[in-house]
Amino acid sequence: MTPFIAEVIGTMLLILLGNGVVANVVLKGTKGNNSGWIVITTAWALAVFVGVQVAGPISGAHLNPAVTIGLAIAGKFSWDQVPLYIAAQMTGAALGAFLVWLFNKDHFAITEDEGAKLACFSTGPAIRNTFSNIISETIGTFVLVFVIFHFSDASISLHNDPAAKVGLGSVGALPVTLLVWAIGLSLGGTTGYAINPARDLGPRIMHAILPVKGSSDWGYAWIPVVGPILGAALAAFLYMILN
Repeated sequence: MTPFIAEVIGTMLLILLGNGVVANVVLKGTKGNNSGWIVITTAWALAVFVGVQVAGPISGAHLNPAVTIGLAIAGKFSWDQVPLYIAAQMTGAALGAFLVWLFNKDHFAITEDEGAKLACFSTGPAIRNTFSNIISETIGTFVLVFVIFHFSDASISLHNDPAAKVGLGSVGALPVTLLVWAIGLSLGGTTGYAINPARDLGPRIMHAILPVKGSSDWGYAWIPVVGPILGAALAAFLYMILN
């Protein structure tokens, strides 16, 4: 598997499971209807775990253009690879959104609330205020990227062979899982914490293409793109200053 394919599949799984839980909570007639915000934030964190688990060993599991750009600014990732990674992330996000629609097609058909259907694809503000909304996305993504810069690969050295180390294996995806969960619980209530341009823009494009009634809210669409990129850039600059 190439890094491009890994980013496509990892991001696809992220969106399938993350937006899948939103559909389960907000669409009419589902088993999980009205199960609430805690369910959504928890499942989104677990969706991150799945995506990172699949893509991590191959591509580093960025799954997010903001993470890719932040790492490149900090000199931890080649700028030459940035367009490829972002293209893969956007492709994966669009594929994941299509699968969410396909999986829940019957429930989309009986749901009258157009805002609820859009929520199964992309984010939206609780209170529409351009300045406040972009600040929310900037701060949320700053926390995401700045903490990621401080992750380390935990391992245990064997006493009789210091060169041999035992890593965390699959559990190595747990730190970013807990990080995204914390961001969702603490900072997600204002805009739905996109903190990922591909996570919002790719599915929003699919909402516009697929036979789902209602506006795709393009007037808001730039905020979950620009805000996360600003947050990632600020995190990268602060990391470089401090280190």
